[in-house]
Amino acid sequence: MSYRGTASSPLAESASRRTFLQLTGVSSAAFLLGIGACPAPVSAAESLPADPFTLGVASGDPLPDGVVLWTRLAPTPLDPEGRGGMPERDFAVSYEVATDERFSTIVRRGTAVATPELGHSVHPEVKGLEPGRVYHYRFRVGKHVSRAGRTRTAPAAAIAPQKLAFASASCQAWYEGYYTAYRHMVADELDAIFFLGDYVYEYAIRAGANLKRPVALGSEHAVKVRTLAQYRLRYSLTKTDPDLQAAHAAAAWIVTWDDHEVENNYAGGVSQYKITEKEFLTQRAAAYQAFYENLPLRSVNTPNGPSARLYRTVSFGRLADIHALDTRQYRNTYPDTNASGVAQERHNPDRSILGAAQEQWLTEALHSSRANWNILANQVLMAQLDMGGADDHLYFYDRWDGFTASRDRLVAAVLDAQPPNFAVLTGDLHRSTVAELRTDYDDPDASVIGVELACTSISSGTDGAATDTLAANWLSNEHIRLYNAQRGYLRFDLDKEGLHADYRVLPYVSKENAPVSTLTRFTVPHGEPGVAQQSPLL
Repeated sequence: MSYRGTASSPLAESASRRTFLQLTGVSSAAFLLGIGACPAPVSAAESLPADPFTLGVASGDPLPDGVVLWTRLAPTPLDPEGRGGMPERDFAVSYEVATDERFSTIVRRGTAVATPELGHSVHPEVKGLEPGRVYHYRFRVGKHVSRAGRTRTAPAAAIAPQKLAFASASCQAWYEGYYTAYRHMVADELDAIFFLGDYVYEYAIRAGANLKRPVALGSEHAVKVRTLAQYRLRYSLTKTDPDLQAAHAAAAWIVTWDDHEVENNYAGGVSQYKITEKEFLTQRAAAYQAFYENLPLRSVNTPNGPSARLYRTVSFGRLADIHALDTRQYRNTYPDTNASGVAQERHNPDRSILGAAQEQWLTEALHSSRANWNILANQVLMAQLDMGGADDHLYFYDRWDGFTASRDRLVAAVLDAQPPNFAVLTGDLHRSTVAELRTDYDDPDASVIGVELACTSISSGTDGAATDTLAANWLSNEHIRLYNAQRGYLRFDLDKEGLHADYRVLPYVSKENAPVSTLTRFTVPHGEPGVAQQSPLL
């Protein structure tokens, strides 16, 4: 696997750290301590009175020779101040990586330092491992030992593995239902999990309103999240879920964000709630810091104040290059929706959902790839979706439909690069769908360049249903091949025959222990990325 699109010069990194310090108070030393690159004289024997590993462990962004590990110390995770009950001092966190579950053969040891500046999170980047191999890892602070996690390094760059098993998931509003889908995902024994956005939601949580779990929460949860302390607390609440913790411990995660990690439908530096840009960027800096603190991200993804570079390529040998996108941070906003001509603004050639730099990076990544598959890990629906009728078209501007020129440029890049196979993984919709990606959605004879495979939500939207009042509108678009509004996830097997997508759905999330079933399987045959063959119910 390669990890492209994130390198920068030492001078640029130094400037980024200074800016981050100015906006958040986090120092470069804290980052280096947290990744184990600059050990500090902190006593590893220093103990805590309670288990600090209440938020679990995780790994992410695998390379052929290593992986990033994560944990965050929080003896009392729902401490109202967002500090997890941790003292305001540094703690040494040791880690071990082994080839077996019993840790009888330990191949790597190290120490990272959990600092108050980064919410007592650590992100050690382990190197020197063998490609394409399963490893087990754990952390220790004093007498406390974390649960063990399982991860797998990526295949060697020149190898085309026989199979890659992975899943995609998105939209997990904690208060709207249980994360049982993750329990079933763990049983799938995956190589990797791609999370496509909305890991947390910023809305106030109130009993009798949106809180569907039978728990009592303090008033500190009944506010819209705006500050670093509030974001930290919201992540802590989310990560107390045992099924989510199990999924993080079962496989390496590759994460990106959408809007709710900051605020609903924000666009670039513009809030949809009419606060000033300065206020919003301060909020965004806090949100981005909390995102980094709570997820297995590498040091190259650390925030620079209200900015963080998440777009990157994660490679699995010669089998697949999976390009994780960021369709939220760099997008153009819209003028007032009451202004004249706003409907035509979506066709403005200067508009972009990715931003110029990311568009250029993606074009270059498609051209330079030597993998059999190029797959985009994308947040919002890319295919056109007309929710009106033949004479009354209706498009939603928050999706790629609001940036048609940007979509056209991506289509042109795919046509020019001619990857052997092209597919897009999408979240956000709270629905399972399959869509053909076309060069022109208004021409029934237009070429199909790939397939978009969208997963539903883990819990957002509560229970859902097999169909609903929107189904007819969706399916009136002839390139839309599937519609289901239940909760669940997408499980993939990628092999020499093609990309096989199992749509896994749950009958409910309002109660625990829901069973899972496979709604259907779509196969995108190798060499025919525009053809998705549907199998009967499994």
